[in-house]
Amino acid sequence: MNIEELERLLEDVRAGRAEVAQVVRRLSRLPLRELGHTTLDTHRELRCGHPEVVYGEGKTHGQLLEIARAILATHDRLLVTRVSPEAGALLAAEIERAHHDEAARVVTVEPEGGLPEEGLVLVVGAGTSDLPVAREAALTARMLGARVEVLTDVGVAGLHRLLAHEELLRAARVLVVVAGMEGALPSVVGGLVDRPVIAVPTSVGYGASFGGLTALLAMLNSCAAGVSVVNIDNGFGAGYQAALINRGVEARNT
Repeated sequence: MNIEELERLLEDVRAGRAEVAQVVRRLSRLPLRELGHTTLDTHRELRCGHPEVVYGEGKTHGQLLEIARAILATHDRLLVTRVSPEAGALLAAEIERAHHDEAARVVTVEPEGGLPEEGLVLVVGAGTSDLPVAREAALTARMLGARVEVLTDVGVAGLHRLLAHEELLRAARVLVVVAGMEGALPSVVGGLVDRPVIAVPTSVGYGASFGGLTALLAMLNSCAAGVSVVNIDNGFGAGYQAALINRGVEARNT
């Protein structure tokens, strides 16, 4: 159930189209649903604006399928992150309108009426090797209602590639900048724009990158103002935060 559905229920009661007892029965299924292996937070969308997101890693195929169906029984959208190729293929085959992005390791189900796509979240990827994390960020932000564009392979090894898109960089409400190796790109972007920059270190790089730790520390020590940092390879966290910032800008402008 989302806020719009709750408002319709309350309007039906006020207009006499529904009995109070009917609404109480409907709301009695909130806020939790027990599945045995999982306790779903069915009130999440009412509080936070989006249904509970499913972290797929470590769950069996059967658990993922049951969780996904349970979420879609009360919500019009689904976001599952970090799914294996096999689990993603199963969800795509068994659930209507499900889409599996194998590169991002994400499964989505969009509302039948489509997503609002408000504002602009720009996801900037340093290299092609960073693209899986960048795509996870982009899909997450889009599922939360943001219009999303993606720039790829614009890292600091060829700075002219980034500067060619300066107008787009300045047009975004918030930017997610994904980079491995030395992790310098978020600082560069932060010095070009007056918008929030969310830096995502990736585990891309040779031995001294220490699985993304070098990029993480470099981003935490950014000399550019307005740069915040999420955990290594956490495209989901960055995309979610970017969508919240984007939504906040939209609310202030309305």
